[in-house]
Amino acid sequence: MRVVFDFGGVLFQWRPADLLKRALPRHAADDEQAAHWVQQIFQGYGGDWGEFDRGVVEPPALSEQIARRTGLQAADVMAVIDAVADELQPIAASVNLLERLHAAGTPLHYLSNMPIPYADHLDRSHAFLGRFTSGVYSGRVQLVKPDPAIFEHAATHFGARPDELVFLDDHPPNVAAARAAGWQALQFSNAAQAERDLRAAGWWPDAG
Repeated sequence: MRVVFDFGGVLFQWRPADLLKRALPRHAADDEQAAHWVQQIFQGYGGDWGEFDRGVVEPPALSEQIARRTGLQAADVMAVIDAVADELQPIAASVNLLERLHAAGTPLHYLSNMPIPYADHLDRSHAFLGRFTSGVYSGRVQLVKPDPAIFEHAATHFGARPDELVFLDDHPPNVAAARAAGWQALQFSNAAQAERDLRAAGWWPDAG
């Protein structure tokens, strides 16, 4: 089996409420306010932000669109956009999981909804991404999860049959979409749980 990692919330930290508390302290001063602005700005990763993920809108235009829709100042929205790269810090336990799978000879790929500026930043910043045989960033192919087309594209790009792929993603709709595309998929909570589930399913490299 080949293991496919999502990035945000799986291999890299993604805590949008905490991000907004740092980037928008006047607006997101507590948990309730932060939760409100998470929904307003990211829209469940659809809407304006979803088009950013898809790679069809640039940061300046995105900041203006979100500002018009929410009433925030465009400069405040740009502060959030700029803060995302620093939020995407590696999760040590997940990197360890990646390294052990790689050491065991498991082919590794990634499939991430990731706007081009952050994809470029991650590629520049983290040598461990070299453990992946190949990967797909949404912004570079103008397709996003959970659209079926991105799973078809990714399987072709990886040179694999769908049933050879085990996808680790923290977002339930993406897990469901992967399964609908014929992939194996596990909802990711943390690295220890993912390893347990991989072993239980017989997908860990030394299983059996």
